[in-house]
Amino acid sequence: MPSDHVSLFKQPKAVYAVAFACVISFMGIGLVDPILPALKSQLDASESQVTLLFTSYLVVTAVAMLVTNWVSSRLGAKRTLLFGLIIIVVFAALAGSAGSISGIVAFRAGWGLGNALFIATSLAAIVSSARGGFAGAIILYEAALGLGIAAGPLVGSLLGNISWRGPFYGVSTLMAIALVATFFLLPATPKPEQRTALSAPLKALTHRGLLTMSLTALLYNWGFFTMLGYAPFPMDLSITALGWVFFCWGVLVAFFSVVGAPWLQRRFGTAPALYGSLALFAVDLAVMAISPTNQTLMIGAVIAAGIFIGINNTLMTQAVMIISPVERPVASAAYGFVRFIGGGLAPFAAGKLVEHLNVHVPFALAAGAVLVSVGVLATGHRLLAAADAGLNEDGHHVVEAEDVEGEAADEFGGAPGAIDEVINAR
Repeated sequence: MPSDHVSLFKQPKAVYAVAFACVISFMGIGLVDPILPALKSQLDASESQVTLLFTSYLVVTAVAMLVTNWVSSRLGAKRTLLFGLIIIVVFAALAGSAGSISGIVAFRAGWGLGNALFIATSLAAIVSSARGGFAGAIILYEAALGLGIAAGPLVGSLLGNISWRGPFYGVSTLMAIALVATFFLLPATPKPEQRTALSAPLKALTHRGLLTMSLTALLYNWGFFTMLGYAPFPMDLSITALGWVFFCWGVLVAFFSVVGAPWLQRRFGTAPALYGSLALFAVDLAVMAISPTNQTLMIGAVIAAGIFIGINNTLMTQAVMIISPVERPVASAAYGFVRFIGGGLAPFAAGKLVEHLNVHVPFALAAGAVLVSVGVLATGHRLLAAADAGLNEDGHHVVEAEDVEGEAADEFGGAPGAIDEVINAR
């Protein structure tokens, strides 16, 4: 059994290399937020065209999630990780070199492919190398995610004040550093003994619990990315001011992902904590819908959204991993496919709704979608309650993560995918 004391600062170099790459990868989510209005004015584009930067990136990420397991089970975790990093480096640089909004959108799509390959294997790489057991690895991963989300808008604003091309070149440079560090510091990982079928993620969605969580996430992400992808326009702030607003938002996402969500889960249980957080997020979006041109109100609502997004992200991901009867990488791919579709379509839909109706409508629709997600989640209440009680859908005890991690290290050398192999064997 691992020690109860988990240190984030006493880790192998390989863990820091992958964690650094995770930070930069997650920076890409909010990196373009501060420069969205600037892209609109400088490239003579409409708001719906600019929001396609999110749509192309996330929709391609979603579709690519269906093939990530197929690729990684043939190349191995390290090669898949490096391949994804190379794609991000190249397409981020190409996006910075583009001369039109359509060019940036196209290259962001390629960036999304690399992102899918990277995020599909980065957690497994950290789990296989981190000290402090499975729990320590999850804390490291969530910390990297939170730091990346918080830093992205701030870095985007600093580089965006130089040129709108700056954020894209900045990510490409930082990812190139992460690529070199990962190549030299991450030990070689063996290919899995069994190859994953291309159809595995879609077949996994036939499981009611996984499908319920995925549809809940699709509706929730519609609200999340309506806020993230469209709120910068009605706020009417400078690049620097937008960077600070979304930095504060990201800090709350990070804190409530790592600290707030686990406390709420212990205090109330997974399902009640999610019901409350999703409902409050719907209220927050409704506030944006009522007065989207009130600058002060919008700034406060956007920053406050970080609380609910941090809680939802952590608890929903944990719930998916617990209630899914398939291997964790397959469950993650299936879940990612569905939720990123919602996140990708929402910003573009918001721009179109404003063009044809008014600025209130996209936020009202987002609030409604998140509220509906509470009802969808409630249909899986029994599964979530059983998971909290340590039981799976069939009433059998779930294997403790720390015990599994220890067995993985003994039986499979701690290789990525080892935890899943032990779970399957159990």
